Amino acid sequence: MTSHPTSVALAPADRAEATSRLRLAVGRLSRRMRQESSLGHSLTQIGILATLDRAGATTLGDLAAIERVSPPTITKAVGTLVGEGLVEKVADPDDRRVVRATLTEAGRRDLDAMRSKRDAWLATRLAALDDDDLARLVDLVPVLEALTAEEPHPDDPTDPPS
Repeated sequence: MTSHPTSVALAPADRAEATSRLRLAVGRLSRRMRQESSLGHSLTQIGILATLDRAGATTLGDLAAIERVSPPTITKAVGTLVGEGLVEKVADPDDRRVVRATLTEAGRRDLDAMRSKRDAWLATRLAALDDDDLARLVDLVPVLEALTAEEPHPDDPTDPPS
């Protein structure tokens, strides 16, 4: 992250309030986008679909670590997605004892549909902003990206530290 030349250091109380307000706003925005586009899937299921899209075939143990849920939770969620035809389990080509989950074409279509619905909902909300607010928000995107990029998940094999 870079500091802005006209920035002013926040007092600790102001920093704490800004932190809480940002957490609340980002959380509400994230929850609202999920509500607009879940297609009936749980958050864990959506996370699994997104991870498999990003990482490719992944063991259930790695999925549990990436999604930060217990192995039984991943087993149940993947089982539901397999039953819906969105994910399939395949044997690892190098070790037939290892099973990996992978997206099916139907899973990729559902994920694309969810992403399109989120984008459409967010575009509608952004269209309600005036030009100055939209420009300020767009200027903040690199800052928000840096906040999420600086702390990779230690157990995510697809997200190595930089």
